[in-house]
Amino acid sequence: MKIYNSLTRRKEEFIPLEEGKVKMYACGITVSGEAHIGHGYQALIYDIMRKYLEKIGYSVTYARNYTDVDDKIIAKSKETGIPADEYAAKMIENINAVMKKLNVDDPSVWLKATENIGNIIDFVQTLIDKGHAYATANGDVYFDVRSFPAYGQLSNRNLEDALDGVRVDNDEEKKNAYDFALWKSAKEGEICWDSAWGKGRPGWHIECSAMNRAAFGDQIDIHGGGRDLIFPHHENEIAQTEALTGKRFVKYWTHNGLIKVNGQKMSKSLGNSLLLSDLLEKYSDEAIKFALLQTNYRNDINITDDLFPDAEKHLYEFYSTLAVVDKVMDKLRGMELTIDSGDAAKAAEIAEKVDGEFNACMDDDFNTALALSNLFGYFKEMKKLLANGKSGELFAALAYAVQIRKTYSLLGLFKKSAKEYAAWYEAKNANDIPAEVKALAEERWTARQNRDWAKSDFLRAELLKLGYAVKDSKTGYELTKA
Repeated sequence: MKIYNSLTRRKEEFIPLEEGKVKMYACGITVSGEAHIGHGYQALIYDIMRKYLEKIGYSVTYARNYTDVDDKIIAKSKETGIPADEYAAKMIENINAVMKKLNVDDPSVWLKATENIGNIIDFVQTLIDKGHAYATANGDVYFDVRSFPAYGQLSNRNLEDALDGVRVDNDEEKKNAYDFALWKSAKEGEICWDSAWGKGRPGWHIECSAMNRAAFGDQIDIHGGGRDLIFPHHENEIAQTEALTGKRFVKYWTHNGLIKVNGQKMSKSLGNSLLLSDLLEKYSDEAIKFALLQTNYRNDINITDDLFPDAEKHLYEFYSTLAVVDKVMDKLRGMELTIDSGDAAKAAEIAEKVDGEFNACMDDDFNTALALSNLFGYFKEMKKLLANGKSGELFAALAYAVQIRKTYSLLGLFKKSAKEYAAWYEAKNANDIPAEVKALAEERWTARQNRDWAKSDFLRAELLKLGYAVKDSKTGYELTKA
């Protein structure tokens, strides 16, 4: 198995620090607002990584954090009049609820910054004792970047480039402009904790390092997060952790791509953030996953108006085929069938093919995009087998259906009733089609059943004039906007 390591900028064979065990951490959400699609995507990616590592035999401890105290949360507290801790707790409750709707599993360990204040203070004090950090007269503590010569190794920057594109707090008491805060002195009315440097709260970067060390010790196998966290967040994590321990902090750094909306980076300032709760009201959780996983996790995803509807349509076509398999199997259960050894061997071969090809994709840096593209070939073959109608072919189609459900459940797909999903999709899309168009489509289907091909073709053309396309199958038709 190979994983792309952002630190070395190449794919590397995955060999964990301890044989058979994986220690994995992913930066979670700063709970200053509701979860958007970027949060959901990142949670999905690392949930899948964890599950695949478990599938191939590793014992995985997966930790994920909530940043529940920072500048943005304090600003929201002032804006809403809700105490910062209460505001953060409410946001965590909301985010947990929407992640459940997306059907993303919890990590092995949940971590919160406010539950690790003691660990953070101890971490900061040790950095001061080792000469890597310094306290100012006003009670702030900064990491001395010049004390860590390897600074910039992850982001491939030198100190002269460190300020590029990054907002810097120009505290006059800082030794260097690019030194970053480990502890922030409290302003009046802000949430704070007692420390040797006065009342204050942790800086953002120190939280993950301290929580990581509390959960796993000095070293971990995999650290993940969005690509936007490489600098300064993850760069600063490396500096402060390795300065404290003297050991390599993370063996494999992984970063998922960013979400764009119609070509633009998603951001609150542009007003194009897509809340996960809003998307789940419009689309199924599986359609959202299918849409997102069609892109390799390291690449950016461009969300267009068609992305989720197209994913939902593909799933409908897949589920419709599964529904036919289910219907055929229901009929066969009432018949006396003899499955010969050749049919059984073919079914075993199909199961091995589907699962083996999936594993090959995932072994290549969790390539979900290629794994999903394989589905189109599998379902095409299933349709051929169903059309043949012989018991051996039907048994082979069943083998495809069973293994696809089993294998692709790791990606959160094909967990629903095929019949119910197909009916739900048809009902949802039927509401958008005018009654006269539906009537015309039904008239055409009747003509087709009666083998009146001339009338069928004429009515197809009339539907196209009205802006609708029709796609036939053995069990019915699908009507969509052209």
